[in-house]
Amino acid sequence: MKKHFTYIVECSDGSLYTGWTIDIDKRIKVHNSGKGAKYTRTKLPVRLVASWCFETQSEAMKWEWFLKQLPRLQKLKLIGNYDKPEAT
Repeated sequence: MKKHFTYIVECSDGSLYTGWTIDIDKRIKVHNSGKGAKYTRTKLPVRLVASWCFETQSEAMKWEWFLKQLPRLQKLKLIGNYDKPEAT
């Protein structure tokens, strides 16, 4: 069964980028090649700082959306413990 991942990378300027993929290693390589998301292209290299695994694309995308709504401080707290909080 295919796995789906939501991830957070830290860009070279210290900013955080959140996305989803089915292959984290490949996605990080694409980001670092300058062919990834428009946001990360000028902020290379990026470094994976957190990831979460889901069974469906829908779950991964919902978690991505939830993370993108969080303020930076809350994202940094998540990065520190890698636990998925309840999305309420």
